[in-house]
Amino acid sequence: MAKDGIRGTTGRGRIFDSVLDTVGDTPVIRINALAPEGVEMFVKAEAFNPAASVKDRLALSIIERAEATGALKPGQTVVEATSGNTGIGLAMVCAQKGYPLVVTMAESFSIERRRLMRMLGAKVVLTPKAEKGFGMYRKAVELAEANGWFLAHQFETEANADIHAATTAREIVNDFAGRRLDYIVSGYGTGGTVTGIGRVMRKERPETKIVLAEPANAALIASGTAQTRNDAGEAAASHLAFEPHPIQGWTPDFIPLVLQEAIDQGYYDELMPVDGAVGIDWARKLAAREGILTGISGGSTFAVAMQVAERAAPGAAILAMLPDTGERYMTTPLFEGIPEDMSEEEVEISRSTPGYQL
Repeated sequence: MAKDGIRGTTGRGRIFDSVLDTVGDTPVIRINALAPEGVEMFVKAEAFNPAASVKDRLALSIIERAEATGALKPGQTVVEATSGNTGIGLAMVCAQKGYPLVVTMAESFSIERRRLMRMLGAKVVLTPKAEKGFGMYRKAVELAEANGWFLAHQFETEANADIHAATTAREIVNDFAGRRLDYIVSGYGTGGTVTGIGRVMRKERPETKIVLAEPANAALIASGTAQTRNDAGEAAASHLAFEPHPIQGWTPDFIPLVLQEAIDQGYYDELMPVDGAVGIDWARKLAAREGILTGISGGSTFAVAMQVAERAAPGAAILAMLPDTGERYMTTPLFEGIPEDMSEEEVEISRSTPGYQL
């Protein structure tokens, strides 16, 4: 604590040329009130990215890799299927670089996500809820083929796991240099985070166990059923084990090709299910007890990390990946029961003094 209780800052020592230069270098934060005694718990808060999610890394990597290879031409329209965060990240990148963006998204995802993308200049094409993630993916492919647009291919592109190996994993290795790190816990959407981290940690911190989480009612990997694919490695149909779940951003209705690498190469040590309602509960606890605002996916990851902590050896250090911010879930079950108007207790507080009584 600084003198007189005032914390000082010194700036970053540089001027950023664009918002894109602020992607990455997200903080690892210690968990205090919620951590079980004798165990160290940390979260990597990806909401500190400029568009507030881990997908900013992926979005920037896809566009800059495509520019470097010539796959994306100046002024060409970009199209992608997304549950929201990748689309928001792509909208930020495309706005800064001057590319038109069209996003396809199932109508079941939160309204604030589509509004954020439109705010950033993207066009959002909604697909029927009944068609699930595969439906919005198929629509993006159709639009790309019909119009000559650049399809971002977040579920298949090598640029996905590559950026996590080059940034996310490197940050973790450096932040935990010289100290214990027993577990990393992550969910999966495209699988880029766990695949990229797995590549690096297996070589540089092999003692660190990686725990992968998936929804209890959409346990695609745990089912043991292989994903059907076409010759390009793209998912050919919805996975038979999929059921709708509330953990937006996690586990589409197919196993992405990017994730398949982690499965085939054994980049995770344990697979654990989590119920969406439990994830919501832990997201609320993180907000109320730690002041860390994360979404349902982050709460679900943390829920699994707490299960790991309960059985971990004394002194174990556990890192949970928090993909985004809770503000992205205002119209989802995460905020159900949180009133807009004053509660009875708040009314009583107001009435305790003469001014501004209702």
